[in-house]
Amino acid sequence: MKPYYYHNTISQFLKSSTEEIIGKILSDDLGFTLQFTQRDAWIAQIQILKEALASYNGHIFFEYSIPRMGRRVDAILIINGVLFVLEFKVGESEFLTSARDQVWDYALDLKNFHETSHQLVIAPILVATEANMTSSTIEFDKHDDQVLVPINTNKKHLGEVIKSLLVSYSFNDIDGFHWAAGRYSPTPTIIEAAMALYNKHSVQDISRNDAAAINLSRTSLAIESIIQRAEKNKEKAICFVTGVPGAGKTLVGLNVATKQMDKENGKSSVFLSGNGPLVAVLREALAIDMIKRKKAIGEPTTKGKARREVKVFIQNVHHFRDAYLSDKKPPYDHVAIFDEAQRAWNLQQTAGFMKQKRKVASFAFSEPEFLISCLDRHDDWAVVVCLVGGGQEIHKGEAGISEWIYSLNRSFPKWKVNISPKLTDAEYAAGEALSIIRKHKDVSYLDDLHLSISLRSFRAEHLSALVKALLDLEAEEALQYYQKIKNKYPIVLTRNLQKAKKWLKNQARGNERCGMVVSSQAYRLKPLTMDVRAKVDPVHYFLYGKDDVRSSYYLEDAATEFQIQGLELDWVGLVWDGDFRYSKEGWKPFSFKGSKWQHIRKEERKLYLKNAYRVLLTRARQGMVIVVPEGAEDDATRKPDFYNGTFDYLRKIGFEII
Repeated sequence: MKPYYYHNTISQFLKSSTEEIIGKILSDDLGFTLQFTQRDAWIAQIQILKEALASYNGHIFFEYSIPRMGRRVDAILIINGVLFVLEFKVGESEFLTSARDQVWDYALDLKNFHETSHQLVIAPILVATEANMTSSTIEFDKHDDQVLVPINTNKKHLGEVIKSLLVSYSFNDIDGFHWAAGRYSPTPTIIEAAMALYNKHSVQDISRNDAAAINLSRTSLAIESIIQRAEKNKEKAICFVTGVPGAGKTLVGLNVATKQMDKENGKSSVFLSGNGPLVAVLREALAIDMIKRKKAIGEPTTKGKARREVKVFIQNVHHFRDAYLSDKKPPYDHVAIFDEAQRAWNLQQTAGFMKQKRKVASFAFSEPEFLISCLDRHDDWAVVVCLVGGGQEIHKGEAGISEWIYSLNRSFPKWKVNISPKLTDAEYAAGEALSIIRKHKDVSYLDDLHLSISLRSFRAEHLSALVKALLDLEAEEALQYYQKIKNKYPIVLTRNLQKAKKWLKNQARGNERCGMVVSSQAYRLKPLTMDVRAKVDPVHYFLYGKDDVRSSYYLEDAATEFQIQGLELDWVGLVWDGDFRYSKEGWKPFSFKGSKWQHIRKEERKLYLKNAYRVLLTRARQGMVIVVPEGAEDDATRKPDFYNGTFDYLRKIGFEII
């Protein structure tokens, strides 16, 4: 399917009538709902462009799709090797910041993810047709990637802006057909991915397809094959999908879930997660997006109705569990996808919760065992998909993946088990459970169930390996990994929080989201005006805009590992407190009790804190700044010695100091 509604040479565009051009835009049955306001906008755009382009050759596109963002660029021009990205605000007399960020986002998306745009000068232009102005400023930003800062103009001066740009930046002509055929290989945020998949985009539309990355489609197809076989043979199956942080496990799960949403043919699936912030953010994002889309096609809906519809698709695993405590019937869904399955509760945690909160005495199941038992109620077939992250258990009572395996051996011998071979790696903590599963009646090991390369950062595939080496105190190895990514993925180091915030603001362009993160044990950052005990609403933090003080953009509230796990930011500021200190003997973990730091003695809690920093260090898509405070000699809880060792260790890895 073509990514645009109209493409022609500029010379042919100039010869065509307005009606012919609009007819061409609508000639293919692309499902575009035409409203009078849209038609009027196209007419205005065509007239403005005909006047501005009268003396040029090149190519022109209307309504060019950006699937990752679920939006379309009004117009794209290719003239003398320069790519012009135009956003029109017909009838607007002001240059709105939101519109400026919008066209900047389009330009950055093409630069980062569209193969034939990588080497081009890209000029984002905002055309507020009725704005008063006399001149426009043309400048590159500080990133030096040939993307200009958005240029403001009106309908009268668009031609002058194009002329001025071409005087400064003219190159060899580019064939428009070749440009349009370039591969689009995006790396969406999980929020963008959820919205795109829910609106029937395929995983191919919104994911990378370069040879270096493991093909997400292949993993999705492997799971779909297991589902189809289970349905055909009337059997029950479970599969474990593994992957490094940011490899796309949740994306695969959402893709499978949306493909199984076919109620007319009796198909239904549910995406379950014990990650409350992730569920809340995805639900709200989908609801907001649904309201916008319905409004755009003249079918307004309420936020309450949108939320109810989305709630069926994405559910909190604990709510799902509670629903089937009293309801003994099989679930409506035959397919259940459990995100972050390693975070499911063990027997002790589940039984304690049931007794205290649900008044259910002597509950005899771990969470994995009970959840499998719910799907096992089906007489015909069922499939459970477990998405497993390595080294990400951060809560007390999280069972890891071993409890799922013990449950299968203990109670579900007839279920067919499909395992990623990487489940044997130490960070998945499957331990001796794996030796037991080999005795299971039906076990298959499938390479396609593992995602080995982090896609969270489209700039740094080696980020997860760098973080692993850093936390394992393999400084030389960490240094080698950093050398591979530093030109594309900056990691800088500072002792000054204000410098860090300034750096973040300078890095973020358009609607790129920046934010502060800290460990949940970072209790002595209060002198820096960061209090981890102040509750952060993840919906506000991740979804609200630059004009809302509760959003991450303001760099005032800091998200902890609990609020940010499974989510991400473009640019991250991590403030490293004295809870996790470097020493020659290894990391020294502490918790703050009363008025002083106390050593963490339990191995389980030590692991949780190490994993917390693993989560925090792998949340940035494009780069991060790490702040290690200087401490204070006159504060016994913030002695410089608590921080200096950590700063020196990180500096040894090669991070630039600002």
